[in-house]
Amino acid sequence: MTIDTVVTIAQATLLVIIKCSAPMLLSSLIVGLIVSVFQTVTSIQEQTLTFVPKILTVFVVLMVFGNWILTTIIEYINNLWSSISQYV
Repeated sequence: MTIDTVVTIAQATLLVIIKCSAPMLLSSLIVGLIVSVFQTVTSIQEQTLTFVPKILTVFVVLMVFGNWILTTIIEYINNLWSSISQYV
């Protein structure tokens, strides 16, 4: 196994991680910005107000995109396992 192979596997792994986590992170970011604007406009400075909408949003997005995330991860693992003979 060469260094180039390890770097290629690491790059592919990071790409899968980014692709699978992006929907949840982006939705949490958008909800956080909306809640922050709401807190600024209404002068409410409650710290726990931001957590509940973010958690609910992440759960909803996970339910919506869960099948796609699981399929993406399984495809990556299957490709990795099927090509393991090339790496050894």
